Amino acid sequence: MIAAGTETALTFAVTLPSLLVAHHVADHWVQTSHQAGTKGLPGRSGRSACAAHVAGYTAVTAGLVGLLWTLFGLPVTPAGFVTGQLVSALTHYWADRRWTLHRLATAVGRGGFYALGSPREGKDDNPSLGTGAYVLDQSWHWLWLFVAALLTAFV
Repeated sequence: MIAAGTETALTFAVTLPSLLVAHHVADHWVQTSHQAGTKGLPGRSGRSACAAHVAGYTAVTAGLVGLLWTLFGLPVTPAGFVTGQLVSALTHYWADRRWTLHRLATAVGRGGFYALGSPREGKDDNPSLGTGAYVLDQSWHWLWLFVAALLTAFV
């Protein structure tokens, strides 16, 4: 068991909600419609759109965590800051390529949930944000933001 001091616990307690807020803002306000519609496509265009989204996303998360680090004088090390941001960015890119998360969901028996609310083949369904894919995507991101906050506080 890792013994965490009060300062480490406080750093984690401040970092996690700031990452969750930054995530929500970056995913829904900073990400462009082009990035959202293209980032899951195969090939260079999909990879480029996803990388551009993650770059903007990471600018928001790093900016907010950096601001709080400075304002509150949190005992964050540069290595902790960079490690947390790298984990957040890399896992975000991985999930947002879409086929990766779909494959994971299917492998663990959640493929039906992933497909919930998706347009059906041959139907004129209206796609919405209320899909199983979206919920699993957001849940995945929240898990890794938790890990990123821990790493920011402990490294």
